[in-house]
Amino acid sequence: MDVPAIREGQVLDTRGGPAATILRLATPTMIAMLSQSVVNEIDIVFFAHLPCPESSNGQAALAPSLIALWAFGGSLSAISVGTQALTARRIAEGKTSEAGAVLTNAVAFALGAGLLFSVVGFLLLEPMMKALVKNPEAAAYAVSYSRYRFLGITSMAMTFAFKAFFDGLGQTRVHMFSALLMNVANVVLCYGLVFGHLGMPRMGPPGAGLAALIATYVGLAIMILFAFRGEVRSRFSWLDRKKLSRPLTWQILRLAIPGGVATMAVMVGFGFFLFVVGKLDAASSKVIATGACGKAEAVNGAATTAIIGILKLTFTACLAFGTATATLVGQSLGEKNPEGAAKYGWASVRLGLVLFGILGLCEGIFFTKPILAFVSHSAAVQEAALLPLRMMGLTTPFIAVAMILTQALFGAGNSRFVMIVELILHFTCLMPLAWLFGVTLGGGLPGIWASAIVYVLGLAAAMVWKFSRDDWKTTHI
Repeated sequence: MDVPAIREGQVLDTRGGPAATILRLATPTMIAMLSQSVVNEIDIVFFAHLPCPESSNGQAALAPSLIALWAFGGSLSAISVGTQALTARRIAEGKTSEAGAVLTNAVAFALGAGLLFSVVGFLLLEPMMKALVKNPEAAAYAVSYSRYRFLGITSMAMTFAFKAFFDGLGQTRVHMFSALLMNVANVVLCYGLVFGHLGMPRMGPPGAGLAALIATYVGLAIMILFAFRGEVRSRFSWLDRKKLSRPLTWQILRLAIPGGVATMAVMVGFGFFLFVVGKLDAASSKVIATGACGKAEAVNGAATTAIIGILKLTFTACLAFGTATATLVGQSLGEKNPEGAAKYGWASVRLGLVLFGILGLCEGIFFTKPILAFVSHSAAVQEAALLPLRMMGLTTPFIAVAMILTQALFGAGNSRFVMIVELILHFTCLMPLAWLFGVTLGGGLPGIWASAIVYVLGLAAAMVWKFSRDDWKTTHI
């Protein structure tokens, strides 16, 4: 697959107006991100076919494991915020060499910091899992699964750096191709390592972690190959050591750090969210029988993992629209066209409301039970997840608005505002309300998820308010 030629001052195909342009950019990104989500979602599906209680305890281990992974790898991957914003600005300004320098410094930082974060994460992993997961078997799975995933933090961060560079150019098909091949590798490896097929050892839930680790490095290798091909290497000269620059690295980090702090706030908030869910399982002394199993299950934890897994596909699709919007906003501001940047932002919001409104009805009303039956074979888990999934499904349009405008502000270089809002909402809204609604008022799992709805509505309102103002249009980067 060849990367299309890039001309100064005319990077994107804008035929058909804002909506058509957004869809052209967002569709490859959506395909890539949805397929990339399969790295985690396939784990939920495969675990459902394991014998009970290995299945439910394995599923209960997934959500806290991914929270821990994103607390470290996700916060580091916020390097993509600064990389995409600066790449979009520089290419729109006709500064091709400076755009290449952005990639040089982003990749170098991701490599060094990724190794550091992996070591620190390993040291903190076991106490984190024991704090988040109260079921001993589920906690053991969480530790063994996460150890493999943490080895992939470096590849995760570097992949995000390359992705952000190509996204900033408007070449969203590059990551799509990489993600599709990566996920073919993951599905095959996961099938073999979880169940012991294809001549591979049976590892159960930890095998899915090893499969994901190998797959993420496959994805990184493909991104590197694209960066070495054709005009990308020659025109942008990103391999030139002379382009390594502390001031430029700091400029990238100045935009990325607020995004990283926001990501960390999200993970801490949802980590506490899972802690409260774990309290529900720990407080229940009732043994729930599932089929012929008759053994205790971490029902609320497994139900929450299933809901997060389903919603993560929604989040990913919303993020694809947001990524496309960030590129368009960044390039419009680079072309000194702030009104065009605003036009793209609001057009993306309108598209999101329509498309994700329909998706939300499917998740929350029409296909809720079949979806849950697909991700879990436990009747108890399906029953526990039913009402919360309906609630969150109907909240999907607001999720879309919040995520699209969050990414649009990142593209404008206004990441500090996003950070402040995320910190306020997680520590004064999501966390205390999860405990209040779920435990103090006895709302159980639906009560805990009600706190997530309040958080989403608050985030959407804050992003709409900010984007309707003019101050973000003059952000200098």
